[in-house]
Amino acid sequence: MKKLLFGISIFICTVSSAQNFKYPFQNPNLPVENRIENLLGLLTVDEKIGMMMDNSKAVPRLDIPGYGWWNEALHGVARAGTATVFPQAIGMAATWDVPEHLKTFEMISDEARAKYNKSFDESQKTGRYEGLTFWTPNINIFRDPRWGRGQETYGEDPYLTSVLGVAAVKGLQGNDPKYFKTHACAKHFAVHSGPEWNRHSYNAEVSKRDLYETYLPAFKALVLEGNVREVMCAYNAFDGQPCCANNTLLTEILRGKWNYDGMVVSDCWALADFYQKQYHGTHPDEKTTAADALKHSTDLECGDTYNNLNKSLASGLITEKDLDISMRRILKGWFELGMLDPKSSVHWNSIPYSVVDSEEHKKQALKMAQKSIVLMKNEKKVLPLNKNIKKIAVVGPNADDGLMQLGNYNGTPSSIVTILDGIKTKFPNAEIIYEKGTEVADPSSRASLYQNFLSQKKGEKGMKVAFFNNNEFKGEPANISVNKAGINYNSFGGTQLAPNVGRENTSAIISGVFKSPYTGDVILSPSTSDVYTLFVDGKEIATRKGPDARHPSEFPLKMEKGKEYQIELRHTQKGKYVSITFDIYRKDPVNFTAVREKVKDADVIVFAGGLSPSLEGEEMMVNAEGFKGGDKTSIELPKVQRELLAELHKTGKPVVFVLCTGSSLGLEQDEKNYDALLNAWYGGQAGGTAVADVLAGDYNPSGRLPVTFYKNLEQLDSNLSKTSKHEGFENYDMQGRTYRYMTEKPLYAFGHGLSYSKFIYGNAQLSKNTINTNENLSITVPVTNTSGRDGEEVIQVYVKRNNDPAAPVKNLRAFERLLIKAGETKNIQLTISEDSFKFYDEKADDLVSKSGNYTIFYGGTSDDSGLKSIPIKVN
Repeated sequence: MKKLLFGISIFICTVSSAQNFKYPFQNPNLPVENRIENLLGLLTVDEKIGMMMDNSKAVPRLDIPGYGWWNEALHGVARAGTATVFPQAIGMAATWDVPEHLKTFEMISDEARAKYNKSFDESQKTGRYEGLTFWTPNINIFRDPRWGRGQETYGEDPYLTSVLGVAAVKGLQGNDPKYFKTHACAKHFAVHSGPEWNRHSYNAEVSKRDLYETYLPAFKALVLEGNVREVMCAYNAFDGQPCCANNTLLTEILRGKWNYDGMVVSDCWALADFYQKQYHGTHPDEKTTAADALKHSTDLECGDTYNNLNKSLASGLITEKDLDISMRRILKGWFELGMLDPKSSVHWNSIPYSVVDSEEHKKQALKMAQKSIVLMKNEKKVLPLNKNIKKIAVVGPNADDGLMQLGNYNGTPSSIVTILDGIKTKFPNAEIIYEKGTEVADPSSRASLYQNFLSQKKGEKGMKVAFFNNNEFKGEPANISVNKAGINYNSFGGTQLAPNVGRENTSAIISGVFKSPYTGDVILSPSTSDVYTLFVDGKEIATRKGPDARHPSEFPLKMEKGKEYQIELRHTQKGKYVSITFDIYRKDPVNFTAVREKVKDADVIVFAGGLSPSLEGEEMMVNAEGFKGGDKTSIELPKVQRELLAELHKTGKPVVFVLCTGSSLGLEQDEKNYDALLNAWYGGQAGGTAVADVLAGDYNPSGRLPVTFYKNLEQLDSNLSKTSKHEGFENYDMQGRTYRYMTEKPLYAFGHGLSYSKFIYGNAQLSKNTINTNENLSITVPVTNTSGRDGEEVIQVYVKRNNDPAAPVKNLRAFERLLIKAGETKNIQLTISEDSFKFYDEKADDLVSKSGNYTIFYGGTSDDSGLKSIPIKVN
């Protein structure tokens, strides 16, 4: 049917109600609201409840498949086999490049759709990590460098977080007027940024001003500007109520002031914290918990407390109408993703699997890794290195560690270029001396002892590996072999663990006779994705009870030289994918003198150190010195690395510190021991190539810090608010934190970053010197590249409210990253939105425009010494 409307020809597709659709909800041409109401009327109460948890149950009689809502895509599709792995989120924040960030997430969502299409075609259902609903991005404010999950965020600034977060959402959800490519999710709502160890019981209390000016702006932007389709409520409580049943956050602000109509999903097993006395303990039982979360509009639970909603109904705590309110939002998600529509009607379903790990995506991973690198220090112009350099010493625990580069919440790339690999490739004519020197935080070195295994007494070298096509070790093994190289198996990317071994419901027995080469501690280190038990001479030494259980990674055992020990690792698959590793090694004190002697004749020493996602991350079983539960108790570089850096400095040779980290560190005492500092974050699969490109000068560094690098922990803690009942890390007040409220000079400022080019800022011009409170403002900034080398500069604009002593020192309100050629001057026009002049007002209980005198700062950093200023008046 063709219809002429306003002179434009449009085609309207009509479908007969009788055309192969048993029920109206199956007709993709009906309005979504009609489809929702039809399906809602067909579902029983039990069927509705079954669809309100992340592992949504199938409804075969209505052709509704099972579906796993839980999926991750923080910096690439995660936990779903082969995928392109971009730099960790904090690294992508350091790019300060919104267009490229958007492009990256368009690629991520392409891979996500392709994986979903393939998975659904093969099984007509989707499980965990196979769906279209991604619990990304993490837009919590990185208020304290001790938080281990800060690496997942876009840093400490609400505006930078908002802009990058909206770009991520748009890239994930696509621009189709009818169907979303995937769902994005704004998490964790709200006032959530550690500590990890007490997140299940912690009650965050902040002023309304901090709430509205710091903790909520990014969520508001994603809801109102990004149209994000899911919001995840946090583990912690806020003002005495758990976040997933919070009046202020969910009812008054999210559903009330912002009119959010999308889904709210709980963080995983967060509802169980409500009724467990060792955690929040705010609710008497499961049925009360389920009812309260539902009434506060937590629609979908990651966990199993909603299994008790029938009891809530029977007790009169909720009605079926309460279920239906949430079910409408859940069903809307099904329809707007096209998951119940014919495959041909959703154009996203045509995305081929060939986009996954494609050459174009690999190039983008390298580009983002390059853009993320921040040159923080470059004394005596040590960098870039001379291409004809003869001897390079590469030292440090992160130099040849590809897994470190992947960060957390990561996918599995087809290949990884380590920093050592990158340097070897970039400098093919140089002699490369490699010395690991030390572990990241352990004051010892590791020497593998795997070569001392026999498959059985008087057997061949290695360990015997027997795989079963069931998860109970029953019957004959599907495959038996002897692994001589080491135990490292995984089925990511759909690969088999071994010939004739299935991809699901497997188990394995890995065994061998170990003959100890010395008397003393031997370290056994099993790691699996599921359940395992470790036996030595028939005695259980260690066990992991579930795929999500936290567990130590090392088990020292006293052994005698020459004595044989029967070692057995039993693994049971519970998840879709399998990962099994087993290490056995000796730990010895680091010989700093030997390392120094080995590298003293090099022309330059590249030290690749810092932190590791094995030490900082989500609720981890880590208790190394300076670390606790995934967080840090100190922000210093681990002691063993500080000592090694000092030894390297004694050689008198230039030392380039390549810092790999997900957070800022207090490096003041180490500054004298290196000449150049290059922050490479956790750079993803191409991180090593990117580092080498910058070292060689083939890429001109242009990243900027998204976080403040304090001089030391004392500088941070001494400035924190004294009005909070909490101290240090647990203090959520913003006073004294981040560049916005810090009055002292940090070691490296937010927005800092050096270049091989030199940029000079001229005098900027404002569109007006006086504006009304509801007006945007335009600023034109002249920037000249006075060097002989093309380079990218990040122009930053900050706003300060002069007549408000409680306001931030300054707020980032506009920025742009752009290429300026050698000798070129560009006039960059930026918009300072009317929101830049909004602050919390008690009467309005919200942000409102404030008149008065303001100062506009502009430059290439947030540091006052690098900024120019213009006064402005707001009426």
